[in-house]
Amino acid sequence: MRLQNKVAIITGAGQGIGEAYARRFAREGATVVVADVNEEKGRAVASSLGAPHVFEKVDVSNEVDTQRLAKTVADRCGHIDVLVNNAAIFYGIDHMDQSFAYLKKIFDVNYFGTWLMSRAVFPYMRKGGGGSVINQSSSAAWMHPEMPMANPNEDPLPSFHYSLTKASINAMTHFMAGNVGRFGIRVNAIAPGPTMTEATKTGVPQEILQMIIAFQMAIHRPLEPEDLTGTAVWLASDDSAMVTGQIIPVDGGMIMLG
Repeated sequence: MRLQNKVAIITGAGQGIGEAYARRFAREGATVVVADVNEEKGRAVASSLGAPHVFEKVDVSNEVDTQRLAKTVADRCGHIDVLVNNAAIFYGIDHMDQSFAYLKKIFDVNYFGTWLMSRAVFPYMRKGGGGSVINQSSSAAWMHPEMPMANPNEDPLPSFHYSLTKASINAMTHFMAGNVGRFGIRVNAIAPGPTMTEATKTGVPQEILQMIIAFQMAIHRPLEPEDLTGTAVWLASDDSAMVTGQIIPVDGGMIMLG
C-alpha cells in the first residue's frame, strides 16, 4: 500500500471524482478525511469506508471553516500529509449569468477555496516536515470558448467560463510550488478530461461530449472517475518526491503539453 500512515484531506469527496479519490486512497492505506459541504453525501462515503476514515463538513469558501477543519484533523491525527483540493462548482453552473456577484460566487469556491484550504493546512505540513497538495485543474483550462451574447451590440463584457477558474488554478499551483518547496511541501495539479460524473452527464450536451471524444482525444473514450485515481495516488506518495509545480493532464491525449 503506497499511502500507508499518511493522513489525507480530500475536499468535495462526497461524490464524483472526489469520492473516487477517497476510496482509492483508503485502499492504499491512507487515513482519509472526507470533507464536503454536503453532509449527507459526505457522511455516506465516510461510513462506507469505515474506521479510521471520517467525515468533516467544510465550506471551502469560508476561511474560518477551513482553519477549523485543518486544526481538527491535526489534533485528531497528529499530522496532515496530503491535501486534495477537489471541491468546485461545476454541476449546475450557469454560464449565462454574467453578473459580478455570480463571478465572485464561482471564484470563492473554485479558486479561493483551493487557496484557503492550502493556507489552512500549510502550518501543519511545515511542522511535519513536508506534504503533498494536489489541486484539481481541468483540460478546460486550455480552452476558452466564445461566450454567447444575446445582443452583441449592447450586452456587457462576458465575465467568465468554467475554464477561467481552472486556468487560475494552474497559475496558483506554480506560484504555491515555488514558495513552499523549501519546507518539503510539493504542489501539483491534475487536469482531467471529460469524466463521466453526474455533473458531466447532466451538464454537458451529449453531442458536444461525443465531438470532443471523437476529434480531440487520442484515446476515444471518456474517463471514469477511477481513471484519475492512479495519478493522484502517485502524487500523494513518496514515489513523486521530486515532482512539484506540475500540471498533469489525465485526459486520453486531449491536451498534449511540451
